[in-house]
Amino acid sequence: MSTTPLTPLTTADAETLISAARNSAEAAGVTVSVTVLDAGGHLLAFRRDDRAVLISGETSTRKAYTALQLDAPTADLVDLVKPDGPFHTLTTALDRPLLFIAGGVPVHRDGRLVGAIGVGGGAPDQDDSFARAALAELSR
Repeated sequence: MSTTPLTPLTTADAETLISAARNSAEAAGVTVSVTVLDAGGHLLAFRRDDRAVLISGETSTRKAYTALQLDAPTADLVDLVKPDGPFHTLTTALDRPLLFIAGGVPVHRDGRLVGAIGVGGGAPDQDDSFARAALAELSR
């Protein structure tokens, strides 16, 4: 186990993620909601574009939570919850619902999980690309 102190995801990091995801979405002509959670699943930042559909706020948050809890991009989990998938009952097994739609991505620092970002409002593949663009910006 690493003895290096973990640098947590900060509110400044969260703002970088929000801005980068929104810039990527804006360039694609898509209005979105973006949620950033810390390693404990607590809200660090949230932003919904004025014209984004209201449900995108909930989906962005659930995508971030799912990516955090399973430490995996939600795009990689979609097939696992299909009726014949190994996690098909996981969507309803917990008190706080998970959402297996692309757009949630865990955030790692020094190889350790420090949070997650979720994007909702576009098509799933768009939301996933906006979240990944945000991660790329954060790692600069």
